[in-house]
Order: sequence, then structure tokens, then C-alpha cells
Amino acid sequence: MELKFVDPRSLKDNPDKARRSKSSPQADALLLATIKAIGVVEPLIVFAEADGGNGFVIDQGHRRAKQAIAAGIEEVAVLVVPRAEDGGAMRSLATSITHEQLNPVDLWRAIERLVALNWTEESVAIALAQSVRQIKKLRLLANVLPAMLEAMAKGDMPNEQQLRTIAAASLEEQKEVWKAKRPSKDDPQVSWWSIANGLTKRRMYARDASFGDELREAYGIAWVEDLFAPADQDSRYTTDVEAFLGAQQEWMTQNLPKKGVITEPNAYGEVKLPPKAERVYGTPKKSDRTAMYLDREGKVKTVQFRLTEAKKKANSTEAAEAVVIPKSRPDMTRKGIEMIGDLRTDALHEALSRAPITDHTLLALLVLAFAGQNVRVDSGAGGNHGFGRCMPRHAATLFDAEGKFAFDAETLRIAARGVLIDALSCREGMSKSGVVALVAGGAIGADSFLANMGTEDFLSCLSRPALEGSCADTPVLPRARVRDTRAALVEHFKERPFVHPAALFTPDAASLTEWLSKSTVAEVDDDLGPEVESLSGQDQRPEKGGLDDGYREAAE
Repeated sequence: MELKFVDPRSLKDNPDKARRSKSSPQADALLLATIKAIGVVEPLIVFAEADGGNGFVIDQGHRRAKQAIAAGIEEVAVLVVPRAEDGGAMRSLATSITHEQLNPVDLWRAIERLVALNWTEESVAIALAQSVRQIKKLRLLANVLPAMLEAMAKGDMPNEQQLRTIAAASLEEQKEVWKAKRPSKDDPQVSWWSIANGLTKRRMYARDASFGDELREAYGIAWVEDLFAPADQDSRYTTDVEAFLGAQQEWMTQNLPKKGVITEPNAYGEVKLPPKAERVYGTPKKSDRTAMYLDREGKVKTVQFRLTEAKKKANSTEAAEAVVIPKSRPDMTRKGIEMIGDLRTDALHEALSRAPITDHTLLALLVLAFAGQNVRVDSGAGGNHGFGRCMPRHAATLFDAEGKFAFDAETLRIAARGVLIDALSCREGMSKSGVVALVAGGAIGADSFLANMGTEDFLSCLSRPALEGSCADTPVLPRARVRDTRAALVEHFKERPFVHPAALFTPDAASLTEWLSKSTVAEVDDDLGPEVESLSGQDQRPEKGGLDDGYREAAE
């Protein structure tokens, strides 16, 4: 190793240099200004010219030498090193990567040069601290049309998916697509999306194949490995779609269970079952049958179904012997039930507005409110579905004038009460929250906010037994006529408000138990068959250290 001062004009470029793409004019201008101000600080690395020459070849510092000549510098410091056996190809590549990452085209060209100099892919990977898979992936650029490589070398690179599609096509196909999609003078930007779209072929993956090597060989299917796919999955594929689907179809025929059928998907990709067949989503019975079909990706899918039995028609003798029981009037009419729903809702909303509620109870009520059967959350990207349109006005109060999410405790409590008022409802119909509204009302004492129900409108909804039962604990005695009893009760309840027991916020034990059983996430049994587990979707049980543990830790 020797330090010398030479004229930069006498130095020769290395034909095996790694970085071949031109640097930007801005970077060259900055380097030129630096050299004019302080000169070339770092010596260039050169080696003696071979084959009888007496000059020096630049190993590192091509840009510095070029800009030194432009700056008019007559001598630069160079460090003369021995010439490597591969002409300095690996040394130039490693140094270039250290200074600035090469673009994929230059890196591929450097790797191809090393392979031509008898470097193996494994040795190149070790020297560059890269995986062998990454080296093989870069070498796929050898399958890219040279004209496309020139465009990529300018820094206009496609994304990985597009590059994968381009490299998988033949050079003839690439040439045809490039001829039609290449950039023009008016639009110099390459549309890699349209090029990749023109070269896209449908792929059928080996991981989706149910058939084995025997059927694969019989149908002449050859797997091709996708080196751009993640390394932890089977990325082998074939573009021979007809052969792949034929092998899958024959495998289904060979492995069809007894009483099974082979069907096909409908226009929506769902299985098309035989007439009068009903799909089984739970545990199949012994009498149930199996249907096999190929989905849109060519995967073999299996579902269970059962044939529905025709209902037996009752004969005329049975119809004649049927006992007709006369209908009796219920204790309360539909109007009465609806009135209770309205009164309950008004009382619930009044209690949510005025009754003292602790913060813990308030948060618990929010959970109950959004579990109501009348709540639906939509994210229609600007669509107006009608559900939850009043919710944003409460959230808007939690932002300050500058648009920051900032609020005090009182503002939060007011917003939470408003959300609960708009979410919870006891009204009959679509807006009814169900049993959770009764639980919420009982938790905050909404019974004390119920309006007087001793009115003509409500009492007229009660049957005679129910109306006479309302006379208990009152001096009013039942009369001979129902309307007289009702008039007496209306007069009595003017001074003392009346609340019917059915209107109290006390959920029915059976209804609450049923709701809890339906709302509790049931664990998937471990002894279920693979078919049932595949139909039930992914396992929803939280693993140790999962989201549930995270929520608990955050709460603590």
C-alpha cells in the first residue's frame, strides 16, 4: 500500500465498478463546490493497471476524480493497493453499499459480475451480509427486458409485486407490453402498474392443492417458486390453471365420502347445494351429507348439509278432532305495552340527565348501551345510514376551538350522558335496546322518574283482572262496570301517582339469563372435527398475553 499524488486526468475508470447509475446533478454540484472550497479530503483508492500498462485504475472514488477534473485540480492523493483476483469487483461492491445503498439494478449487475468471476450465491450472500434468497431474488432481474432495466436504473423502480409479475413473464411478452406501454416524451414517467397488469397471469398455488405428486405428474403440472414471496410460506405456483383445476376435480372424485356430492359455487362464490338442502353450521349428524366444491382460488372446500323433510299434512280427521280453545283477552293490550315503553324511555332519559351516577357506573352503562339490540355502527365512508347520526354531536364537545382532543371531567360526563340518552331505549320496535335498558334503568334508579300511569289512556289498556288488581293498597273498590272502576282509579291517582309493576326497571330473570348465555363468547370445543372448525372461522379464544390481557393491564 503506497500513498501518491497523481493527475486525476491520468486515472482510468474501472470497468467492473459497482455503481453505474448516474448521480443527480444536485449531488454532483454539491461535491464540486466542496472540492473547490477544501479540495479532495479523502484519498482515492487505485490499483496498478494490468496487461503491461503503467497507469492506475480507480477502485474507489470515480465521482471525486471527475469533479476534481471539473474543479481544475492538477494533483490528488491516491492510495495504491494490490489488485484483487476478481479485479476489485467485490471490494467495489462492498464499499459502494457502505457509502450509499445501490439501486437494485446496479446491485444485480454487480452480483452477476461476481458470479461470472466464479463467486457462488452463498459466498456473495455471506460477503454482503444478505440472505441467499435475497441474492436469488435480485438475480431474477436477469429476466427483465433491458429497456425496462434502463428505466429502473434511473431510479424509477416498480414495487415488489409489480417487479415479481414482470420477472415472471417471458422476454417476448415483456417486449410486446413495453412497446405498447413505454413512456413518451410528453409523459416520461413509466406506468409500471399498467405494464404489470398487461403481464399478469392467474396463479394457482401449491399450498392450495389437495392432490399429491401422482396427480401432479399425470396432469403435467410443474411448480415454479416465487422468490418475491415471504420466506416462511410455500410460494410454489403454476400458471396452468386448467391442469390444476382438473387435478383438484379428480382428487375430489377419488376422496368423495359416501352419499357426498360434488357441486360448484354460485355467482357470489358460495356453495350451491342440491334442491331442498339446508347447510349445517353446527355439529353434523350421522345422517348429514357432505358437499365438496372448488372456490374462486381453486381450493377444495367441504361443507355439511341435510335434506329437509316435507311437512306432513294433517288429515281431515285430525283437523276435526282438534280442540278449539277460545282466545281470552290478555292482561294488557299492545298499546299499553307501547305506552310502557315510551314512559320507561322518558324516565330512563330523565334519570340519565339528572340522577347522580358515579364514574364507574357511567362507564359500565356505556358498555351496556352499545350492547343494545337497537345499536348499529356504520362506517359507510360518507354514507348516511340513519343510525347513530346524532352521536357525533356529543363527541364534538370533547374538542377545543383549535381542534385538539381536550376536555375536562364535567364535559366528559355531559357527553357520556348524552350518548347514553341517544343509545338506550325501551320503546317497542326496532329502537328497543332490550334487557340491557332495564338493567341500566335499575342501576341508576330510573323507577323514581316514571310518570303517573293512573290515567285514562293507560288504565284503558288493562283487562278487568289487571285493573281490579290495581285497586290493591287503595281505598277504591272494584265496581260492577269496568269503566266505573277505571274512573275511580283515575280520580284516586290524581293525588298519588301510580306506577304499574310491569313498568318497573326489573329485568325478567329468564330473559336476562338468555341474553347472558347468547352474549357470552363460547369457547370452541377441542373435539370438534376439522370440517366444523373450518366453518366456525378462526378461534376467538384469547391467548395468554393477548388483547384481553392488554386491556386488563391498561385498566390496572
